Amino acid sequence: MIRTTDTAKVAVIGAGPGGLAAAMLLAAEGYEVDLYEQQAEVGGRSGELKLGDYRFDRGATFLMMPHLLEELFTLAGRSVHDYVSLTPLDPLYSLHFGDTVFTPSTNQDQTAEEIERLFPGNGNGYRRFMAEEADKLERVIPLLQRPFQSLGDYVKRDVFHALPKLNATDTVYNRLSRYFDDERLRFSFTFQAKYLGMSPWECPGTFTILSYMEHRYGLYHPTGGINRVLQAMAEVIQEHGGRVHTASGVKRIIVKDGQAAGLLLENGEKVDADYIVIGADFGSAMTQLFEPGLLKKYTPAKIARKRYSCSTAMLYLGVDGEVDLSHHSVHFADDYRRNVREITELGVLSEDASIYIHNPSVIDKTLAPPGKSSLYVLMPVPNLSADINWEQERAEVEDWMMERLQQIPQLAGIAGRVEESLFFSPLDWQNQQNVYNGATFNLAHNLGQMMHLRPHNTFEEVRGIWLVGGGTHPGSGLPTIFESAKISARLLREHDQAVRGRFTVQAGAPGAGAGVPL
Repeated sequence: MIRTTDTAKVAVIGAGPGGLAAAMLLAAEGYEVDLYEQQAEVGGRSGELKLGDYRFDRGATFLMMPHLLEELFTLAGRSVHDYVSLTPLDPLYSLHFGDTVFTPSTNQDQTAEEIERLFPGNGNGYRRFMAEEADKLERVIPLLQRPFQSLGDYVKRDVFHALPKLNATDTVYNRLSRYFDDERLRFSFTFQAKYLGMSPWECPGTFTILSYMEHRYGLYHPTGGINRVLQAMAEVIQEHGGRVHTASGVKRIIVKDGQAAGLLLENGEKVDADYIVIGADFGSAMTQLFEPGLLKKYTPAKIARKRYSCSTAMLYLGVDGEVDLSHHSVHFADDYRRNVREITELGVLSEDASIYIHNPSVIDKTLAPPGKSSLYVLMPVPNLSADINWEQERAEVEDWMMERLQQIPQLAGIAGRVEESLFFSPLDWQNQQNVYNGATFNLAHNLGQMMHLRPHNTFEEVRGIWLVGGGTHPGSGLPTIFESAKISARLLREHDQAVRGRFTVQAGAPGAGAGVPL
């Protein structure tokens, strides 16, 4: 039942990037917002991790397209720069192929020269890629900023404008093969498919825009880490009168006559709400937050049959001394294609694996004691649908990752410098962070799970619920998660205004003001 005079109450589940962004927007618009987070800190899988005197981003490690974040804060009546200091990265990252190290930047002339030096004859392909992807992104962006809730959303002008450039039936790898003839260079522009937890040989060609966005708009490091941006969102929510409840898990969404009516918290408390925003992990939310048998489209069996991203094995290290690596570095397997296939198709651990190293202490001295470094190591691995016993394998994988690090010249002997260490497996992602299947990047972005075929922003099975985060349209990754929050907050507001408009029209009629069930 929606009240006619009081401010509508919105309960948001999950203080990850999507839940925080939606709660911030709705609180700024005057809604009575309560945000419930199971963990002790905000941020979800992108929150802060502390090991002794060392601090880490648990998940995401950089910002892309910061103007989208600026727009988000502006909509909430704030400037992100009043809360967070953003540092552009130059180079973007170092990409290591044995002894060959490629360090691209947003300076296209400089990057083209670097490509010609390392991969002769490919500079023109790079310039062609940048020019063609600019047009493609301009056409795709409108599709990421509005909902796809019915088939009718496909027959709009922006879809027809984008269609010739979408490349949705092609693959990321095939698209990049049109520009570059050196395999290492192709990998340099296709590894971003991992941000979606997918193989570039399977990921729809639409997503070549990921590497373009990096090269065009750059990557940024917030002082204190990505988690600092999410903490700032929590601060803005509270400034607008909203409430952020940490260590307050939600056990169940209360549903009455097909309408969301509130929450049952894990501590037994019941919370009334007019509307609910689900920012929790999609698979976990669908299988845990509703009474068994209530959902028909998203039954546990149907959730299990969906395709999910790969997972990640993580190693967080507090290291004595400085580390002579760039802020971001990717160290490719000798046989990268085989490594990706083992992760995404065969479901086995690779003997020759690629790793990503985040070394933020090279520019941010707030994350470790003076003269020391916080080092974050990520290895893509199969999600929990693979037949891997992580309770048995975790120690061996941790040892392998440490040995792999010590093969890097700048990290030789690093094991003897480690003061703090934490290994995090796909099983830990599931059990400690409530990530379904340990799929760190949420639902996969195959054609059967994009746009209208992805879970809709307005939840279909229970009225009064909206979804945000990587498991709904437009998808995973911080920029698109923020867009999902903007879309869902707008849809909720429009729905609420329409409901209250009906009350106004019916004023004076018999029963007016008694509330309209939705």
